[in-house]
Amino acid sequence: MSTFSQSYIDEVCRLHAQTDKIRNMCVIAHVDHGKTTLVDYFLAKAGVISFDQAGNKHATALRDEEAERQITMKASGISLPLEKDGENYLINLVDSPGHVDFSSEVTAALRITDGCLVVVDCIEGARVQTETVIRQALGERIRPVLHVNKVDRAIQELSLTGEDLYVRLNKVIESVNVLFSTYEDEMLGDVSVDPIRGNVSFGSGKQAWAFTIPSFAKLFAGKVPNLDTFISRLWGEHYYDEETKKFYSEPFSPSKKPLTRYAVQIILDPLVKMFNACFNNDFTSLDALLPKV
Repeated sequence: MSTFSQSYIDEVCRLHAQTDKIRNMCVIAHVDHGKTTLVDYFLAKAGVISFDQAGNKHATALRDEEAERQITMKASGISLPLEKDGENYLINLVDSPGHVDFSSEVTAALRITDGCLVVVDCIEGARVQTETVIRQALGERIRPVLHVNKVDRAIQELSLTGEDLYVRLNKVIESVNVLFSTYEDEMLGDVSVDPIRGNVSFGSGKQAWAFTIPSFAKLFAGKVPNLDTFISRLWGEHYYDEETKKFYSEPFSPSKKPLTRYAVQIILDPLVKMFNACFNNDFTSLDALLPKV
């Protein structure tokens, strides 16, 4: 682990005195779904390691065997001062193993945390150990949120269209929600996740980017008449007709003209086009996609 700067130590100590600003979070996933790489970028965001090191350093792999095998074998934690909406918080982040042989470490980690981040590879989807760690988390009455990881690979390796990508991402969310409902605890109530509610994020740990539907919608703040209504249409069966300026719940207009899903039109099609332009060094298309300053 890198040597902590004095400013980092001072900020951690300051936040430790503000218990209302402390959150204990465990990251859980099936093995090789990108959990430790994602944690690396959390550390880089907090200034613990450099962004150049993130993704390759596996900073929470503190044992030689973990570094050699490139897997997490023991749960390890670190305190990270992070900012959200202008407020500073202290996130006590625990990286837990994803391999079934180390499930006891996941249970131990969950017992000292307030919430968990479930990471799922969008290509592989929910796997056996995904179900195991979700069962463990809900058994400990830990409320989950979801991160759908490796979206970059889905675009580049599978050559998905925006609609195909939507279907794949939505399938991951639905499969995870099935697991949540299977192991749901009455004391927790509804623990299902929904992109509209902001408890699902999409991104790439390796490339250090992610977004939620509400965070994406904020890019349009001031440009749409009602931000909450706008957010509610950025996932699900919402199709916009440019001619009538109306939304429909079917992929075609009253005149039977095919319509594009609004989430695809606003988010996923531009994302796919951006990736393809970058991947193919198509600077003309890239320039057309970028906002003009």
